[in-house]
Amino acid sequence: MPEKYRSLLPTICLIMAMLLWASSFVALKIAFQGYHPMQVIFGRMFIASLCFVVFIPSFRKVNWRRQDIKYLLIMGISEPCLYFIFEAKALALTSASQAGMITAMLPLLVAILAWSWLKERISRQSIAGFFLAIIGACWLSLASETSLNAPNPLLGNFYEFIAMVFAAIYTVSLKHLTTNYPALFLTAFQAFIGSIFFFPFLLLPDVGWDFNWNGTASFAVIYLGTMITFGAYGCYNYGVSLIPASRAAGYVNLIPVFSVVLGMVILGDKLNLWQWFACALVFGGVWLSSSSGKSSGLSATS
Repeated sequence: MPEKYRSLLPTICLIMAMLLWASSFVALKIAFQGYHPMQVIFGRMFIASLCFVVFIPSFRKVNWRRQDIKYLLIMGISEPCLYFIFEAKALALTSASQAGMITAMLPLLVAILAWSWLKERISRQSIAGFFLAIIGACWLSLASETSLNAPNPLLGNFYEFIAMVFAAIYTVSLKHLTTNYPALFLTAFQAFIGSIFFFPFLLLPDVGWDFNWNGTASFAVIYLGTMITFGAYGCYNYGVSLIPASRAAGYVNLIPVFSVVLGMVILGDKLNLWQWFACALVFGGVWLSSSSGKSSGLSATS
């Protein structure tokens, strides 16, 4: 492949991942209308695991390192396990558009985590941008109006923020692991550990195995397992393996744009005037942080 096209590969993969992830908010809202959230999450992880079965023979060649086990567990427990729990709670209470807006804070959370965990430098401008985005996210939640798609947006947006914290932990751990493990293996590891983690939830009385077949919701679960857990995570993990994690996390800023548009077109989500101002504040904070002269993210060798 020519070098000029090779350099575009991570960009293409990451844009595709962001578009698919934005659609996952809509797909989850649809799936939750037919099935219990834990049934949906286990279903998507199990379907994704089936997609990876054919790659198991190639995974036998992976050179496991004992010192990486803790990072693999941190990555897998952070996302999909804890991340999906809080995202499921979030989308049961807030709209897909608002949840998507909260994801704009992920690059800033990655920068903060890299500063505190890896002792990397972060500028005052980045810190100012972080707090500006926090204020915007809080404003977005407080200005929310209760609706059929968002019965408790304040609590739902808070749960989505917690999900982003675990997503940041996942990103830092993933970047560390991509120096020794292929992206496909790391994506499969997430799917398998997610299936194991969420299986016991089916044994709970309020979840259970029994469910009434719902064609639309079932299609959404299949879409989540194949296009999101298998496809989007595969694209993202591959992109992170090629460029610094801070740059990869910056592409997350595309998710709010995609999710707002998809939420409005497919689910009929609406934002009031004050929420649009809050969205502008979030984007302003993200821009302020990302335009800082000093690097605030992970290095390519971390």
